[in-house]
Amino acid sequence: MSQESLGIKNIRIDERLIHGQVATMWTNSLKATRIMVVDDEVVKNDIEKMALKTAVPSGIKLSILTAKGAAERIMNGNYEEQRVFLLTKSPKPLVDLVKNGVPIEKVNVGNMSSKENSKQVKKSVSVTPSDIDNFKILDEAGVELVAQMVPTEDPVNFMKLMEE
Repeated sequence: MSQESLGIKNIRIDERLIHGQVATMWTNSLKATRIMVVDDEVVKNDIEKMALKTAVPSGIKLSILTAKGAAERIMNGNYEEQRVFLLTKSPKPLVDLVKNGVPIEKVNVGNMSSKENSKQVKKSVSVTPSDIDNFKILDEAGVELVAQMVPTEDPVNFMKLMEE
């Protein structure tokens, strides 16, 4: 079983979730039919959910799920016939998906803003110590981690960027 066979065409970490680049460039280049936001906090935040619903391009379905809920639905084959673009704000929900059996092969690290105690590893990516731990868990699980802002940009090995 692969991420692709379960309907997941791309997984991106982008703190901004659905915004210009995601709504247009990524969704179009992937020919996505569904955007899945996996975030345990967003699920509980009605204002954030409403903002995401208004940001989704027309004709694209939206799921906003906890990591546990997403893992159950993905593993049940709910999205096999779809083209899912999965978004998270940080690596943590992806660690939870992997722990729940979701086969994640590749993750695109797009945008993580600077926070207290974070270190900048790329123009638009800063990581905290807990982010680094979670990226290491994903790396050890065999997940290919790449940094790629837009679909036309060449992906760069994210673990190498963190070592610099």
